[in-house]
Amino acid sequence: MKFYCDKAELLTAVQTAGRAVASKSTMPALEGLLLQTSGAELIVSGYDLKTGIRTRIEAEVDTPGSIVLNSKLFTDIIRNMPSDKLTIDCNNLMVKISCYASEFEILGSSADDFPELPAVDTENQIRLPEGVFKSIISETLFAVSENDNKPIHTGSLFEINGPNLTVISVDGYRLALRRENIGEYNGQLVEGQTDSFVVPGTMLGELKNICSDSEGLAAITVGSRYIMCKVRETEIISRRLEGEFLDYKRSIPEQSKIEIDVDRKALTTSIERVSLIINDTLKSPLRVTLDDGVVKLKALTPVGKANDECLIKGDGGGLEIGFNNRYMLDALKAAPSDEIKMKFNTAVNPCIITPSDENDDSFLYMILPVRITSAG
Repeated sequence: MKFYCDKAELLTAVQTAGRAVASKSTMPALEGLLLQTSGAELIVSGYDLKTGIRTRIEAEVDTPGSIVLNSKLFTDIIRNMPSDKLTIDCNNLMVKISCYASEFEILGSSADDFPELPAVDTENQIRLPEGVFKSIISETLFAVSENDNKPIHTGSLFEINGPNLTVISVDGYRLALRRENIGEYNGQLVEGQTDSFVVPGTMLGELKNICSDSEGLAAITVGSRYIMCKVRETEIISRRLEGEFLDYKRSIPEQSKIEIDVDRKALTTSIERVSLIINDTLKSPLRVTLDDGVVKLKALTPVGKANDECLIKGDGGGLEIGFNNRYMLDALKAAPSDEIKMKFNTAVNPCIITPSDENDDSFLYMILPVRITSAG
């Protein structure tokens, strides 16, 4: 195998596919990248038996072939090569990488040792702009569970109902929901057509890194066992998560006694200030008091206490409620609206965050409260 390609394009490809490479494995090939030449392109693949990433770049192919190279070593070499066209020449399993006077020779392994990435039997496919897909992921991924006790919640639920896509993430303490009308990009989605599937959070994290803010369409192909997402020249393949996802509709309170409107950025800044004395060692609830036209924030830890206030529209009637400060900040930073509505019932019921515009149902966040004592 022998080919020529641009250094910057190759580096991007190996870094992208390298995200799916196993850090340690009993199968040495899984710690490597599979390089394959086909026609006028180079295909670079990484696979850890859970998630596979395959990406393509243009290449001048002299001799077609395939080889597996250690991901870390190969990436480090490409990163440090001169910024120009590289020559990669494979003679049996010895690979020469050269550009001008810079030259490396490293030993690869047979492509036969690399497991084949799963094929996705197409059951359904949806398309949406990269930028929209990236925002949907960014605005829900923070609430995906990191606890393997209930594996189904380590991913996000995708629900298709006609032209509407709803994505939901839960971790037992909070819920993130995002809605988007994707009908204009998917002419085959008709009223009454439904589907649902759970995409692993690890896969969504990789897609968040790969997606740009462009209007180009990303495609999600859903098979019986696997899901494949295609973004430009990159494909990510992962096994579907199976199980019973939370009945989120029943978990969200239908009514609220208290509703306030607040500037999201102003409230975020106030919470960040009082959170300066809270950390993983000095854990303490964020104490929130809702008064007429103002929300009072307080934190108390062994190193001291902090107070702040933020103006609101509405009257909380003096309700005092506690929250995990990080959970509240995650939701506020993810919310795609400058003006938000916060809904409350009692000190033991969750807080609901939605757009201030009552006609807008594009997102909803739910955060469970933390019990607070009267002290402080």
